[in-house]
Amino acid sequence: MSAAAAAGTWKLGDLEVNRVGYGAMRLTGNGMMGNSDGTPIDRDAAVRLLHSAFEQGVDHVDTAAFYFSPLRSANELINRALAAWRGNDVVVVTKVGPGREPSGEWLPMARPDQLRGQVEENLRQLGRDHLDVVNLRSDGMDSIAEHFGALAELRAAGLIRHLGLSNIRPRHVTEAREIAPVVCVQNSYGLDWRRADENGLVDLCGELGIAFVPFFAISGQRREAGAARERDVRLHTVARAHGATPAQIRLAWTLHRGPHILAIPGTADPAHLTENIAAGALRLTEEERALLDLDLGLDQPAGTGG
Repeated sequence: MSAAAAAGTWKLGDLEVNRVGYGAMRLTGNGMMGNSDGTPIDRDAAVRLLHSAFEQGVDHVDTAAFYFSPLRSANELINRALAAWRGNDVVVVTKVGPGREPSGEWLPMARPDQLRGQVEENLRQLGRDHLDVVNLRSDGMDSIAEHFGALAELRAAGLIRHLGLSNIRPRHVTEAREIAPVVCVQNSYGLDWRRADENGLVDLCGELGIAFVPFFAISGQRREAGAARERDVRLHTVARAHGATPAQIRLAWTLHRGPHILAIPGTADPAHLTENIAAGALRLTEEERALLDLDLGLDQPAGTGG
């Protein structure tokens, strides 16, 4: 059994994936805007990193066309890696809605009639005839019906295999499912960022058989800035008991939340990649989970990234 399979599998529609995947945002640098020193990531190193993930059983990669820095694109790097890969199939999940200028400036939320262009841009960058899964990232929209309906039409046309949602509220799941099946929901979620527990989104997805895919599960409130030195004594205590790192315990905690939870930790560090994947094999006791659940502050604002 591969390392990524240790946490089990889940289905995105008819696509079965290991619950531990990989998020490509950090492939292009810090916060999608390039490395702090302005040095672009080495393409060959990025491809080696992705191949290492695949070799360890990762078969679910999260990306977006707006994950780019001045000289690098996450989609382009994934395309290169998959073109040279002869192993297991890899499910690529991308997202549409927001967009960025080549300069890096964010564009307003796309109109429904502009989503086809975003889908086709992902197809070109990834070198694919269809996209496995496309998430609509809502970015605060009151209703997603018109946008999700436009994606459902592209699904019917064969450009998209499955649809999901990102950065949404529970009512958006109901709204979308009246239009087309929803296979996954991506929202910010972790030990110290649990709005998706408060509003019932995690449980709703479990009841409906929809994968819930947390982003920023390690970095938490630091979000795109990445993880900082861990100051929670409880995490260090549990980590020592398992011979693990605090970041691994954060990932393990999310996976213990339910069998429908998928992990997509991102990193450009090969050692951290191996640690993240290995977190799927950790088994926390009820006492450890109860300890971690105490007094972590659940009054966090809803996330807008990912």
